[in-house]
Amino acid sequence: MKKVAIVMGSETDMNIAEKAVTILKEFGVEHTVSVISAHRNPNRIRTFALSLQEQNVGVVIAIAGLAAHLSGVVASLTVVPVIGVPGSGGPLSGQDALYSIVQMPGGIPVACVGIGNAKNAALLAVQILGTAESELVGKMLEYRKKFGDDAG
Repeated sequence: MKKVAIVMGSETDMNIAEKAVTILKEFGVEHTVSVISAHRNPNRIRTFALSLQEQNVGVVIAIAGLAAHLSGVVASLTVVPVIGVPGSGGPLSGQDALYSIVQMPGGIPVACVGIGNAKNAALLAVQILGTAESELVGKMLEYRKKFGDDAG
């Protein structure tokens, strides 16, 4: 099974990343967690993104606040799906990060979830991986039953 790579621009985003880690563990999805700033470590983020396929990564969750270029930089360097999670900090409470992620230029797609909503990012990652792993589809259907509907 492919794994999920979680990358964040700063250690301060760890509280957001932990929400994704909890979900991925619940579904039994292998994952990695890295802190790499797109602005302060451009060579390192390039190496990270270019090695995703050889690392058997099927989805990237990129968490960043303020200008939030991290998800776009990663997406520009790989064809592995990228889900951006805007951080909630800064003077605009994450709205700047949200706009930065959702306004990617045509041709370089980045999925985006709500501000600070790494839980939904992890659930979306599980669904993406589930297109090739029927075991995850079954687990997702069971998870959805918690909401009182079959959702199938």
